[in-house]
Amino acid sequence: MSIKAGNEKIVGVIGGMGPEATVELMRLVIAATPAKDDIDHIRMLVDNNPKVPSRIKAIIEGTGESPVPCMIGMALGLEKQGADFLVIPCNTAHHYYPDVAAAVNIPVFNLIELTSQTAKKEQPDLRKAGLLASSALQKIHLYEPWFDKHDVQVLYPQQEDQQAVMDLIRAVKAKNQTVEQIQAYNRAARNLADQGAQCLILACTELSIIGDQLQTVLPVYDTSTLLAQAIVSEVLGSE
Repeated sequence: MSIKAGNEKIVGVIGGMGPEATVELMRLVIAATPAKDDIDHIRMLVDNNPKVPSRIKAIIEGTGESPVPCMIGMALGLEKQGADFLVIPCNTAHHYYPDVAAAVNIPVFNLIELTSQTAKKEQPDLRKAGLLASSALQKIHLYEPWFDKHDVQVLYPQQEDQQAVMDLIRAVKAKNQTVEQIQAYNRAARNLADQGAQCLILACTELSIIGDQLQTVLPVYDTSTLLAQAIVSEVLGSE
């Protein structure tokens, strides 16, 4: 069935964190859209802004400026351009979600909430979820409040393995990841399984870019894929 372009919602993407992750989200949205021609695809207003102050420097190192003013400016700009709802394709940036959501008059999807709800819905017996993510998420306990609502414990790789995950995230941003880093990443995934994780959460959009490199028998919830599916569902359901 053809989508009537005049009746559908427009998504605004607060992007650039990082740029390739934003493009990957767009690719996933396009792939998930049942389209026969150009007009059937979803309109996306994208601010792919790599100049957003570093979340790592602000949260982990404590030396960088807050990304909040920049993110709010992007959100307001997208709202003004006609976006009906906003998304943030960056897990760590959701630390600032309340500030962004409060600054606009349109909905802002919460990627962390969406992920926890999806994992619990698909695995009703879920009790332990393994997080593959930036070390910033562990420091600020970004996922815990949302999984606590479902009585699910969030697990992290042991320190050495977590450092390997962090190194890989930086390498993906620089587009110079190595085979050895991918192998270390998979060791981190095995470490989570050994701890009793019943699923793995790809809670960094850089890891989504190399999602096919993850080797595991556990169910995997890729936050970028979940966000793309939510966008398509929101738009297709708005006719």
